[in-house]
Parts: sequence; C-alpha cells; structure tokens
Amino acid sequence: MNVKKLWDISPTVTPDAPIFPGDEPYALRWTATLTPDCPVNLSAITLSPHVGAHADAPLHYANGAAAIADVALDAYLGRCRVIHAIACGPLIRIEHLQHAEAELPPRVLVRCCQRADTQWNPEFSAFAPETVEWLAARGVRLIGLDTPSVDPASSKSLDSHQRLLRLDLRVLENLVLDEVPEGDYELIALPLKLAGACASPVRAVLREL
Repeated sequence: MNVKKLWDISPTVTPDAPIFPGDEPYALRWTATLTPDCPVNLSAITLSPHVGAHADAPLHYANGAAAIADVALDAYLGRCRVIHAIACGPLIRIEHLQHAEAELPPRVLVRCCQRADTQWNPEFSAFAPETVEWLAARGVRLIGLDTPSVDPASSKSLDSHQRLLRLDLRVLENLVLDEVPEGDYELIALPLKLAGACASPVRAVLREL
C-alpha cells in the first residue's frame, strides 16, 4: 500500500499560545474525572476561535456577513501550493510570489517564517492588499500564512481582510510551515460548524499528491 505523507501544519493549542493582546486564551478544566463512581474523564474548554490555526469567517471583518457555520467548505479542501517568502519583511508583495505563479491552484499558503513564532510578535509579516488582488485574479480562492493575520497587527482598516470580503476569498492564519518544502499538496483544513462564530479552529494538514 502506498501511504501518502502528511504534514501537520497546525500549532499545538496551549494556554500560552501567542494571541492578539486582549483575545481570549485557551483554558481547559475538568468537569468530571475517572473514579469508581464516574466512568469517564470529561473536560471543558474556553478560547478565542482565533487561537492556533484557524479560518476567519467574513463576519470577523463585516457586520451581517457569513458566520463560519455558513461558509462553504470546498475552499478548505483540495490542491494547494506552498510558496516560500521567508524573511520577506512587513508585507508579502507580488514579487515575493512570482517565482511560483505558473498554473497556480485555487489555494496558496505562504511561508514567511524560518520558524513559526511561539510567543506574541507584533512585527509579523502580512499580505499587501495588492497581493491578495493579484492572487484572486489568478483563480486563487483561499490564502493562508504562518503568522497571526493577513493584516499588520497595527492596522485599523484591515485592508487585506476587506479585499478577502470583496473578492469572496477564504483565509487560514497561524499555520506552521517550518518543515514544508515549496510545492503542491492536498490541503485539508475544515472549520468547525460553530453557529454565529467569527472564526473556527482548524486541524490543518497537507498531504502529498
């Protein structure tokens, strides 16, 4: 049997996982424990849906837009290209991706970090808005990256998120692409069906074609 290699591109979600200041961190508590009188261990969790690898819903950046439970799943599953733009600076610009633009598949993940941050770093790389436009013009329907956001941490206008909204693109953030070579893969990164939520955690994986 020919078993296809998998790359787990999701960080472990822990109480000290890096999050935007003011966001809700991950916390776990036990509501039941295995004893002679109880047949199971049972936990409860609280967290922002933006902790760890996650998919933003349009509701995250537009009132009245679709919540994550209402977003179609097809963009999160299928052929994907990983493009390296390591140490590209504050913004991923078109010229950082042009070396890999031939016959782009509908999903593009950009590796910006030599090693994904394990502590909050506000100086992360984000997408230039014109790069989002350029990718959409080439048929890309989902973009992702290994930093917390497609917009800079200091942005108040969220220009790249607004491009996603206007162009009807999907996005994955906080991926871990440290060990992933440039090239094409199958992406599997389905969000949970969380009613009314602005995002969802995903267990994002890449599988060799």
